[in-house]
Amino acid sequence: MKIVIIEDEKLTAKDLARTISAVDPDTEIVAMLASVEDAVEFFADEQPIDLIFSDIQLGDGLSFEIFEQTKLKIPIIYCTAFNHYALEAFKTLGIDYLVKPFSKATVEAALDKYHTIKGDANTTGGDYSSLIDLMKSQLNPRKPSSVIVQQRDKIIPLPVEEIALFFIEHDAVYAYTFTGKKHLLSQKLNELEGDFTGPFFRANRQFLISRKAVKDASHYFNRKVMVHLTIPFEEEILVGKLKVTAFLEWLAER
Repeated sequence: MKIVIIEDEKLTAKDLARTISAVDPDTEIVAMLASVEDAVEFFADEQPIDLIFSDIQLGDGLSFEIFEQTKLKIPIIYCTAFNHYALEAFKTLGIDYLVKPFSKATVEAALDKYHTIKGDANTTGGDYSSLIDLMKSQLNPRKPSSVIVQQRDKIIPLPVEEIALFFIEHDAVYAYTFTGKKHLLSQKLNELEGDFTGPFFRANRQFLISRKAVKDASHYFNRKVMVHLTIPFEEEILVGKLKVTAFLEWLAER
């Protein structure tokens, strides 16, 4: 049986792969993909895959976007930290789900379920577009107006309207203000993306940019787009070709 794992946390992906192999030594892990973009590219060519284990929230979006774009007809087992209430919204779109942290017993039960219903034409598919909206609303019912910055012994709220972009540097996450100040944050970029989707756009794995900070954009090599900011910033910010349409739609909402 050929399996693909979609998971942006490397240690979790490797742990899941080891667990699957321990439960069923005859399985083959064909690929471990870390993002929506990677997965869409991988499935662009027809692949002889029997089963997918997929996290829901990836670094560049929700995994539902993969299946919405590729129209895959492969059974899916979701791996997630979401609560059971949220899971009720999409359980009919996959054959099963594993709540993190998973165990050998839960992986084995999910594989048993796959073998039981193998061949059922209704094990995948559904209205992913409406599901994406639903999951985003459940993830982010209220939008915070500030992020917390720690300066020595002080805890300071930094208003979102003062932030031009969030970015990752040396595995740390920073907020960069319109006045050119850089603040170290404790939140992950994925969490910030969830909190501020709309006013901010996830250009790539490294940058989350404010709409107010975008001056314009230009075409770049390999159908990518380079973003130019209204403030001085040394690093190039590129939008991958698979996200260009979404980026342009986001800009059009200004």
